[in-house]
Amino acid sequence: MGAKRSMSVDPADSNATIDAESLSVLTANLSETARILFSAGGVRSTLEQVVAVAVHTIEGCDFAGLFLIEGDVVVTPVHTDPIVEEIDNLQRESGGGPCLDAIARRVMVYGEDLNSDARWPEFGPEAAERGIRSALALPLTTNGTNGAVNLYARYPAAFGVVDRGKGVILASLASVALSAAHSLEDEERRIENLHSALSSREVIGQAQGILMERERIAANQAFDVLRRASQYLNIKLREVAQTLVDTGERPETGPPDRHQR
Repeated sequence: MGAKRSMSVDPADSNATIDAESLSVLTANLSETARILFSAGGVRSTLEQVVAVAVHTIEGCDFAGLFLIEGDVVVTPVHTDPIVEEIDNLQRESGGGPCLDAIARRVMVYGEDLNSDARWPEFGPEAAERGIRSALALPLTTNGTNGAVNLYARYPAAFGVVDRGKGVILASLASVALSAAHSLEDEERRIENLHSALSSREVIGQAQGILMERERIAANQAFDVLRRASQYLNIKLREVAQTLVDTGERPETGPPDRHQR
């Protein structure tokens, strides 16, 4: 009953366990990590914070980056060092590597020693030649982003079980934070579009009023003047209206519409 309990965190290492003290270390900075990621704001800022937090909080991590699939293109939008982009390019060129496996299988993938890992016979030795011996890839689970967090180290076996546990927590928080950031940007765009639409209606209404007063025409006739000017000048209706409001000059509408009498 009094024996200390342990928790397995990595199915690839059945002997790896976390005791109570290590578990305390694992969760000590959880709230701070969450605060940093969720206060970043937009998607780009959140991505940048993810890689910065990875290097700062995961002891074995020397370099970090995000490997994302955007349509048919694989990109590394943020990283802590140019070597990350170089190693990611090796994965793309060879068609194999821990990050590609993590994305395809939706599981954490750990390369303890890339120089001798039989899973990536082309990528691994080339990465080792460039000074990268360990890699830990953690898939992002958000619906809005298809990719993974890539952690790289100069030494083999750099990511212990605690580091891998921290990486899993970071990737989970990053996924939720990115979903929130995407939602925030979508909402900001909706608000911006709404404001733009309301502003356009107001300016067009002002222009109509000027034409109605000056030319003693009805509202629909005033709108038709603006419409024909927009088509003739090949500029947006709102721009035609804004110019009329600003200058007071009647816009050019081109030859009379033959359908009008």
